[in-house]
This record gives sequence, C-alpha cells and structure tokens, in this order.
Amino acid sequence: MFDKKPKAYTDLLGKTNRIVEKTIIKGDIQSPADFRFDGYLTGNILSEGKLVIGPASQVMGDIQCKNCDIEGEYEGTIIVEELLSIKATAKVKGKVSCSKLLVEPGAIFNAICVMKSPAMSASSTDGIKAS
Repeated sequence: MFDKKPKAYTDLLGKTNRIVEKTIIKGDIQSPADFRFDGYLTGNILSEGKLVIGPASQVMGDIQCKNCDIEGEYEGTIIVEELLSIKATAKVKGKVSCSKLLVEPGAIFNAICVMKSPAMSASSTDGIKAS
C-alpha cells in the first residue's frame, strides 16, 4: 500500500555545496545543486539550483543559476532564471538578466538590467550573454 522507495544517501544529507571564507579560486565552478560561496572567485559559476554569494565574498566572472542571493561583492554578467535578491550589504556591478529582482535598501546596484519572464530561456536574453 505504501511502497515508498528509500531515499539515496545524498538526498538525506541535502545537496548544498559550500566554499568557506578566505578560500581563493581561479577557475570555473559547475554545480547541479544549491551552492553557497563565501570566498574569492575569479571565474564563472554555473548552478542548476540556488546560489548564495555570502557577505565576505568577492566574485568576478559570469554566473548562470536558477535563483541567487548576493550579500557580498559581485562584478560580471549574471543570468538568473527566477529570483535575484540583492541584499543590503551587496555591491553589484555589471549586467543582469532575471525574472524577478529584489534590491534591499543600502545595496549598491550599478548594472544594466533586463527583466525576462521565467518561461524564456537564458539563451534568449537580449544583449546579455554570459561568456
């Protein structure tokens, strides 16, 4: 009657990756799961889940993800499928494409922004492309 399949070991632990403070990465990151970044990155991030850029972080590069919270410093081109949330501690510079945008008071947001419907793919963003 209740034929529940047992969850995989990784499903029980959750699927969030984390890079801690003071970690320096030069290169690209690709993740099929949620990702929290609190270090320094010169490179690109591709995440199929939610990306959180922590308050102590500095990221320079292109980002593509489903949802994103930015609390630290970011410079580059970002394509967010759904919600981009810019927190009060954030400094964002570059190009942005997203479906929904939330900018908290106190945030520094100097970007060219294109708002798209969630149904449109990242490849159809006019004038905004991640390299």
